[in-house]
Amino acid sequence: MEHDKQEIDSHAEQTNGYIRIRKFKFIMLIFVLVFATAGITTFALAFGDEKAVTVGVNQRTEFNKLYDTYDQLKKNYYKDLDNEKLINGAIKGMVDSLDDPYSDYMTKEDATKFHESISSSFQGIGAEIQEKDGFIVVVSPIKGSPAEKAGIKPNDKILSVDGKSIRGMSANEAVLLIRGEKGSKVTLSIQRAGSHETSQLTITRDEIPLNTVYPEMMKDGVAKIQITSFSENTYKELLNALKDMDSKGMKALIIDLRQNPGGLLDQAIKISNLFVPEGKKIVQIEDKKGKREEIVAEGGKKIDVPTAVIIDNGSASASEIFAAAVSESAGISLVGLKSFGKGTVQTASDFKDGSNIKFTTAKWLTPDANWIHKKGIDPNYKVTLPKYSELPIINPDSKLKVSSLSNEVKAAEEMLKALGYNPGKVDGYFDKNTEKAVKEFQKKEKLKVNGIIEGETTLQLMNKIREKIVKNDTQVKKAISILK
Repeated sequence: MEHDKQEIDSHAEQTNGYIRIRKFKFIMLIFVLVFATAGITTFALAFGDEKAVTVGVNQRTEFNKLYDTYDQLKKNYYKDLDNEKLINGAIKGMVDSLDDPYSDYMTKEDATKFHESISSSFQGIGAEIQEKDGFIVVVSPIKGSPAEKAGIKPNDKILSVDGKSIRGMSANEAVLLIRGEKGSKVTLSIQRAGSHETSQLTITRDEIPLNTVYPEMMKDGVAKIQITSFSENTYKELLNALKDMDSKGMKALIIDLRQNPGGLLDQAIKISNLFVPEGKKIVQIEDKKGKREEIVAEGGKKIDVPTAVIIDNGSASASEIFAAAVSESAGISLVGLKSFGKGTVQTASDFKDGSNIKFTTAKWLTPDANWIHKKGIDPNYKVTLPKYSELPIINPDSKLKVSSLSNEVKAAEEMLKALGYNPGKVDGYFDKNTEKAVKEFQKKEKLKVNGIIEGETTLQLMNKIREKIVKNDTQVKKAISILK
């Protein structure tokens, strides 16, 4: 998720977006241009070359209908038309007709704004998005980002931005609306997957973390390393993390890829090479004629401690390449939930006038030639998180008090119950029992004790639930039991 999946925020030199394969005859880019992005690679498009000009438009009979339409509109439409707008519309229509959420066209104006935005800041809300069936859908929030802290989850639909509907927009267009400077606020209308209810969420934009590797030494010599994306320095970061964990007595390793939206293919390959035996396949690339190119593991440094990998429905693109490689070629167990399912490769190009086109050029296959597109990768051990990890977002601007009746009240009751408080019957009605539980929570957390859920109380309630999820991480616990 920018622009296979797209992310809500970007940086020109740190992308999770496009997969690049330097060894291939074409440039491959995977998934989104993330808040931290690596830029857009260009190549010469055929319809801009000398040969096409020499042949002449009159010999391209397949375009006669297009030219006739243009001429009729210019001649007979009831008001003057903008030539550039007509041509941009024709190109956009052509790309849209592919019915491919990973192919897109940006006008000069949109591309200029986009490039300026991704090259000038690392700021935004930190959620990667894609267009799906006419909706803008969250692929994954970035670790430590405002989006994650606000409770945004994979598969959430973003219906509007600051009151403006984004239904039918491309991911590019939505990204331009959602991104912004640190400290500024944006209000999103969110619909959780499987629910018809919507909630308004105001998020303050901030600096998006650039680190992509987070090591942690747990009990009994088990190291857990979370990889949040595959950016330009992820491989180096991982080597440093492994060295650090090894110095602390690492006997087993968990690689956590949950909510990792992907990134650069070369990083996924380098990291896979640490685990896949020399000569075994890492990934296969297939063009439209069915011709495949295989990337196999090379020699060099290998990780020789027992390893498990955790995935979920926010693990996409390069994450899936790594997960499939280590599973099928190294026999490493996958734990968690089925992955996102993105198995195509995109190429992007800037036109001379500054506009941009991106389209799918190939698909990638796992070592065993499985195409996981729209299917995802099934873990060896399916493990769900506790039910309270799926509770909907509560808007800090909402004021929930005695006599309030809503789904947000029900979510708050569920949270209080999970944290050990007694809100009475969990039914969405804020009664005296709920008020009592809220006051007990506020007292313990040293908040203003008024029995009302809003502002700091709401944020702290959701924060304590996140802490409980981490403490009772069933997927990590399963991974540890497998390693033992």
